Amino acid sequence: MDRLMIEFSLRIKDRVVNGVFKTRLNRFSALVEIEGKEERCFLQNPGRLRELLVRDAEVFLKVAKSNNRQTSYDLIAINHNGILVSIDSKMPNKLLLEAIKEHKMEEFSMYNYVKPEFSFGHSKFDFLLTNSNDRCLLEVKSCTLVNGNKALFPDAPTERGRRHILELIKARKEGYESCVLFLIQRPDVNSFSPNDSMDPKFGKALREALKQGVKIYAYRSSFDGESITLLDKVRVIL
Repeated sequence: MDRLMIEFSLRIKDRVVNGVFKTRLNRFSALVEIEGKEERCFLQNPGRLRELLVRDAEVFLKVAKSNNRQTSYDLIAINHNGILVSIDSKMPNKLLLEAIKEHKMEEFSMYNYVKPEFSFGHSKFDFLLTNSNDRCLLEVKSCTLVNGNKALFPDAPTERGRRHILELIKARKEGYESCVLFLIQRPDVNSFSPNDSMDPKFGKALREALKQGVKIYAYRSSFDGESITLLDKVRVIL
């Protein structure tokens, strides 16, 4: 497929420093060596990340501004075999919010209002997009797992993710435009698929959503140590 490069970038506002990954302590914290000293850092990603969080890998950390924290750094990216992978699960929403507001994405360029965190049914979705005639629910999923050149989601079973997909089907039946976008936080991919070996129920729900009119998109992005850049759309293979 022909790729239309967007190359819309969002700069990390806080200072970024390098470190060396040592071990994961729990879902949201890791031990990292920074300038010869081991520091406990906040990990903004509850996924398994087993293929990425390898001992002695180079990592990138954002210096936290708040003094009311137990940790002074946020672990935001990792060098995986020469590819810089963003692992900050909040970054996709920040990047896409700005890209949509700036009308950088053709799929959403017709909407002139963006409301983050919109509740529908029993779920809260990342964005409600509206214009004078239409309403669109958009759910964004952060994706870091790659097999060959194919991005896969999820890297752990996700009942919450499946519920989001089912609610998007319901919204579609009630007149909303419904979309799910997988933001792949690395550039070394050319397609996306649900990770059926990890969570077949999620894959089943995603395929049903497509049949029911829910639109499914996947985009690549890249991280350069200072900014994350939205690149282009990749093929979705269900």
